[in-house]
Amino acid sequence: MSDVAAEERPETQPGQDAVSASRRGRSAIIAYVILPVLVLAAALGVSFLKWQSDSVSVPTGGAAGEPVVAATEGVVAMLSYRADHVEQDLTAASRRMTGDFLGEYTTLINDVVIPGAQEQRISASTTVPAAAVISADGDRARVLVYINQTTTVGTEAPTDTQSSAHVDMQKVGDRWLIAGFEPI
Repeated sequence: MSDVAAEERPETQPGQDAVSASRRGRSAIIAYVILPVLVLAAALGVSFLKWQSDSVSVPTGGAAGEPVVAATEGVVAMLSYRADHVEQDLTAASRRMTGDFLGEYTTLINDVVIPGAQEQRISASTTVPAAAVISADGDRARVLVYINQTTTVGTEAPTDTQSSAHVDMQKVGDRWLIAGFEPI
């Protein structure tokens, strides 16, 4: 029986075990060193790109930044008001708007927001921590804004909300004005 077992085993040449061991060693290095390093590098690259996209800030200069700055300032103005000055605050904000949106906004603040804010003593404070141009073409631009708003009703504790919106901007003369506001 030992003769049969010896016959079934393939003959190995001297050094073949060394080559086989060397291949196993390379496979182990690839599996346990190189692949984890590649996965780690890919994860770091993705993390960096995510961090970079999350840290979008409002540009402050140049023609491309103008609609972003105007959208940011306009959204803050139209969503921020004090209960005792709501009419003045929101009327001033309407100067940052144009077209059909100006008419819609004026109707909304006069029919709903101003009377409600005065009656229930509602105040709102808004910030835009990030904004970016989605598209731009000549005198029109669409800006994505991220909105943080703190609202206080009477003497109740303030409530914080986060949202985002597409803001359509239109250049009228030398000013960028809000021509549309679409919460998303």
